[in-house]
Amino acid sequence: MRSLRTYLGSAALAAAFIAPVVAALAQGTPQPAPGTFVAAERPEKSTAIPAPARQKGEGMGPFRRLVIRGVTLIDGSGSPPRGPVDIIIEGNRIAEIKQAGTPGLALKSGRPPYDADYEVDASGMYVLPGFIDMHVHGSTADKAPDLSYTYKLWLAHGVTTVRGVPLAPFETSLSEKARSARNEIVAPRIYAYQRPGEGKGWTGGVVNTPAKARAWVDWAAKQGIDGVKILNTPDQDPDTFAALCDEARKMHIGTVSHLSATGEGRMDAVEAGDVGLNTVTHHYGHFESLLKNGQIQDFRPDYNYNNEQDRFGDVADLAAQSYDPGSPEWMAYLAHQKANHVVFDPTMTIYLASRDLMRMRNADWHDKYTMPQLWDFYQSSRENHGSYFYDWTTATEIKWKNFYWKFMRLMNDYKNMGGRVTTGSDSGFIFETYGFGYIQELELFQEAGFNPLQVVTAATLNGALTLADPKGEVPEMGTVRVGKLADLVIVKENPLQNFKTLYGTGALRLNEQTHKLERVGGVSYTVKDGIVYDAKKLLAEVADMVAAEKRKRGLPDALVRP
Repeated sequence: MRSLRTYLGSAALAAAFIAPVVAALAQGTPQPAPGTFVAAERPEKSTAIPAPARQKGEGMGPFRRLVIRGVTLIDGSGSPPRGPVDIIIEGNRIAEIKQAGTPGLALKSGRPPYDADYEVDASGMYVLPGFIDMHVHGSTADKAPDLSYTYKLWLAHGVTTVRGVPLAPFETSLSEKARSARNEIVAPRIYAYQRPGEGKGWTGGVVNTPAKARAWVDWAAKQGIDGVKILNTPDQDPDTFAALCDEARKMHIGTVSHLSATGEGRMDAVEAGDVGLNTVTHHYGHFESLLKNGQIQDFRPDYNYNNEQDRFGDVADLAAQSYDPGSPEWMAYLAHQKANHVVFDPTMTIYLASRDLMRMRNADWHDKYTMPQLWDFYQSSRENHGSYFYDWTTATEIKWKNFYWKFMRLMNDYKNMGGRVTTGSDSGFIFETYGFGYIQELELFQEAGFNPLQVVTAATLNGALTLADPKGEVPEMGTVRVGKLADLVIVKENPLQNFKTLYGTGALRLNEQTHKLERVGGVSYTVKDGIVYDAKKLLAEVADMVAAEKRKRGLPDALVRP
């Protein structure tokens, strides 16, 4: 496997190679701003309970013909907003997008088509493609009563497609994927990526050799998985990792890796890209590829990876140990990954508590929408993954702030170079509640330097392309186009003006007439597969679920904060 130094070559050659890119990026690189990052991965501790069947009244449609009237379109391609338009949906596909009038003039009534089965009056509202969360785990029984809790929170925030990495144990993931495709449950569209060796029908044991890697990928692909989630643990040595990627490519399924620190001494992000990995998720592997003193981080002598405060606290030390933004090594790394068509899925939101624990513990949505058992899971614990705040200090948070700035700069530079970056949340850990965490990721992308339309493209088209590419397909979602699947988000507030208005709890704004603060925003409607879901109703159902769990446990309405 090649190291950064191998492909970088001499400093002079590197400088010549990346000088034009440095100049091109200089205009678009944000100035240093606070920021940081780390990733969450956990063993399955309990069963994921399948969602109950979709009931009558849960969503409307699909219809023979549905019309969304008078909306401003943000189509996901990077095109600026345009409208007003009428969007005609037949079944689960977009059939037409028609100009509905002229900005500044009143809309004319009685516009064709005249034979719609259902209409949504979206005059003055905005429509976007359904959001794609590229890194999810569904709630297990120790976090929520069943998967409908996560599904409804995702849909209520406009997420119409998720990539489970994994969503749930093997058989549950595939079953829920099929049920969602048939719209038998209230759920986003599901792509199932599973870990090597998973599946009750697999009889080959631990996947720790290239031969076993190929055999498991062949078997799992035939069961219907969409991709492989690789943790480069000691079981997945470089040859086994390479075999997983190669066989997945042959079987036309995707690969994504959380490059665990336990394996990065032999397989960093550069080497993973060289053997065909599709997506690097979280921050792992990036800065290990950019270390000034070789491939292995300079760990404290008393560091213990299994002590999660060490694992998550000390990873921020990579900011000081790696090459600086804009350096020849930095730019060569990005260029190399782009040449290998590697996708970056940063999941910045899942580490947000690391740079500001108080903020995340006291987020607006916890009391009403965070399940009490999920809240318990978040609390500092030696057992629960990601509950690592045993003695979290100001100094640690400052390290994380510095790390976030550097990590954000890496993502923005990659985007500016033409690399693909996607949005994922990894919610359900570290004070990140499903749905809400995804909207935070959009805010963090803007902080990183993406302009609002670039954020939307990362959240829609980029995810769709990444899911479709391994299959050799043209994506069926990700943009609002004729012929695409009818996956849409309809909102009253302009999200390009303020992504905070996408939160289920809305955003605070001073009413200039009453001079009082009021909450505005939230998603109005989410359309998945031509089915119209009232997002506010979904949130109310989640709030009722949370309240019922609190009553069952004899808990007060407000969460008990230590």
